[in-house]
Amino acid sequence: MRQALEPERETPRVQRPVISAVGAGGKTTTLHRLADEYVRAGIPVIVTTTTHILREDRPYFLTGYSEEKIRDVLERYGQAWVGDPAPEGKLMKLPDGGFEKLMELAGQTPVLIEADGARRLPLKVPAEHEPVIPEMTTCVLSVYGLDSIGKKIEETVFRPELAEILLNKNRTECVTAQDIARLAAHQSAGRKGCPEGAVYTVVLNKADSEKERHAALKICRMLAGEGIRRIIVTGGNL
Repeated sequence: MRQALEPERETPRVQRPVISAVGAGGKTTTLHRLADEYVRAGIPVIVTTTTHILREDRPYFLTGYSEEKIRDVLERYGQAWVGDPAPEGKLMKLPDGGFEKLMELAGQTPVLIEADGARRLPLKVPAEHEPVIPEMTTCVLSVYGLDSIGKKIEETVFRPELAEILLNKNRTECVTAQDIARLAAHQSAGRKGCPEGAVYTVVLNKADSEKERHAALKICRMLAGEGIRRIIVTGGNL
């Protein structure tokens, strides 16, 4: 994924890559894949959130800001996932001061950010206050779960009431490839909040069957017609 994304090539040399993942259908899995690829390349990476992220039982998941602990974990494991404790076994955004300190500590280290929430559903239409993308973001990954195709909007889209308006459909209707392309191209959906100058990339996740791969190709063609050509198609088990 990192090779396809080429975040360093797309980022000025004086600026580190700051990659924010939004949407639904595999944001955390996508960030895991990217973080692991950085580690294998010998490049330390910091992962954090501006919303919430599931806290995992791994030694490089840290609660609260501690420069000493972050440096130690980066030295040991090559990656540090950092956030404040939150209910239901999650991490949430560090307080403003802590988030700023974390970005300063990162220096030229790449930073990956989970900048949206979707309650584990494969699609999402953001509310007015969403997503939460930091201005220093250099690349936005807009993630979509292809397993939503053929399922009802009310069962598979987070905030179905907003999807009804944007897609001009009833929530009892099924999601199509055209719907995903519309979400990915729309300034009030996938492209919402993308900072000026940030590279916008669509991630079509869970292309695990021939049907879903065919749908992904169809979406790619539709997005190309909208001028969106940076698209990554992935399997569900990245």
